[in-house]
Amino acid sequence: MIVIGLVASPGPAADLAQSLLADLTGPISVRLPDGDWQMRLAVDRLVDAPADLNRLVAAARRRLLDEGWQMAICITDLPLATQRGPVVAHASATHAVAVLSLPALGAVGVTRRAADAIVRLVKALLGEVDSENADLNDRAIRRRRVALYRRTRELNELPVSESRAVGLITGVVTGNLRLLLGMLRANRPWRLVSRLSRALVAALAVDILALVTSDIWRLANALGAVRLSILTVGSLLAVVLSLMFGASLWERVPPRAAGPGIRQQVALFNIVTILTVVIGAVALYGALVMLTAMGVLVMVPAGLIAAVLGHSAGIGDQVQLAWLASSLGTLGGALGAGLESDEAVREAAYHYQPDNELSADR
Repeated sequence: MIVIGLVASPGPAADLAQSLLADLTGPISVRLPDGDWQMRLAVDRLVDAPADLNRLVAAARRRLLDEGWQMAICITDLPLATQRGPVVAHASATHAVAVLSLPALGAVGVTRRAADAIVRLVKALLGEVDSENADLNDRAIRRRRVALYRRTRELNELPVSESRAVGLITGVVTGNLRLLLGMLRANRPWRLVSRLSRALVAALAVDILALVTSDIWRLANALGAVRLSILTVGSLLAVVLSLMFGASLWERVPPRAAGPGIRQQVALFNIVTILTVVIGAVALYGALVMLTAMGVLVMVPAGLIAAVLGHSAGIGDQVQLAWLASSLGTLGGALGAGLESDEAVREAAYHYQPDNELSADR
């Protein structure tokens, strides 16, 4: 059974949620027939005004874990915003939490629009990135529907993992592979660092500085492939640790967790988070490698390197310089990531997927 917690603010939001409670299971079952769905209502403001989306999602996530739900839909009357603008209806597949803003529903057909939005948000929580109205052919739409139904079944049949940590992780990965991949795809990890301006600026600044510093040219010539490889791994690890622990992205099992499925939920959350950050760090490194390679060809010709090194230089020396500069730039990105606010890092790591239909109406 997949339990969805409907968390509504006291007042009009709670009245709306109460009117929807009995009628939501049917539409969700029609759109996602492979799940055994159940709705539960909780009246809770969760956070006090003023509040941002991150705080509300975190509070809803804590309530989800305490209650033992699989998903949570929060209907709030608070005005919310991310760093990119006001929030209408957003879903975080990793948190299994969606937020619906009551003012975004307008004044006409509120109940119907809320029910439709909640169904779309549930699909988004299952890792569905693009809506059915996207510019896709029929075959692509059918493939995505099949994948969505499979992820629904996986969520409906969470495996009972072993008590050991290794057994738990193995069970979560093998038993929820499609669900995990759907959540990971919804996060769009390859765009992680592009959403962190300070990390990106620091990485590019260090990279450019390395290219124009002759001591770096000598160092690149002296290090060799093994040391450069170690530096690459170290720089990627620095970015991952800076993001994971700097913004407290690691989730812990609540001391009074309700039900055996909570440990699987927390493990799935942490696995998706780690993979998101790792892929984001690799994407940063790959982008720096390409930019640095072009920079070496334009700014540091082989003849100039040879004059500094005192011996003939070829393509191998340019590759080593680009390699070292990219690793140093990635380390600079790790330092820049440490300067980002926790809210900015969470917004970047957990892509909040908007409800495009409601956003268009606004």
